[in-house]
Amino acid sequence: MDLRKLKTLIDLVAESDIAELEVTEGESKVRIVKSSGAQPGQVVMMQPQAAPQALAAPVAAPAASQAAPSAPAEPQGHVVKSPMVGTFYRASSPGNPPFVEIGSTVKAGDTLCIIEAMKLLNEIDADASGVIKEILVENGQPVEFGQPLFVIG
Repeated sequence: MDLRKLKTLIDLVAESDIAELEVTEGESKVRIVKSSGAQPGQVVMMQPQAAPQALAAPVAAPAASQAAPSAPAEPQGHVVKSPMVGTFYRASSPGNPPFVEIGSTVKAGDTLCIIEAMKLLNEIDADASGVIKEILVENGQPVEFGQPLFVIG
C-alpha cells in the first residue's frame, strides 16, 4: 500500500468520529484503530498477523486465548516502551546474537532491539543506563505503541 494513501487514511480516522478502519488492497491488509486512551488526534495503526491477539486495541484486556489469570503488575525499574506499532526483533538478523540479554549492562543510546514497521527496520535504543532485568516481548511478536519491551534496573 502506498505510504501517501496510508497517511490519508490515518488522517481520515484522526479527524472523524470513526473508531476503526480496515482496508484490504490485494494481499495487503491494514487496520487503523483510534485508541480510546489516546490524546486527541492520536491514531494507533495495526497490521494484523496470523495471531488473533494482534487485532486487539492497545487498551483492550488480554485475549481469552492468552489465558492470563490476572494482569501482571507494573515491572520495577525503568520501563522501555515501544515507540511504534510493528514486529519486535531481538537481533539484527536471524543468525546474529541478540542485542541484549537479561543481565546485560547497557548505557543510554545502546541498541536494545529492532522494530519492523512497514518494511522499515527501526533500532530502539536504551533511554537510561543500567542492567536489563526483564525482556517482556518474545522475538517476532507484534508490538503496539506504548507496549513495555524491557525493564532496566
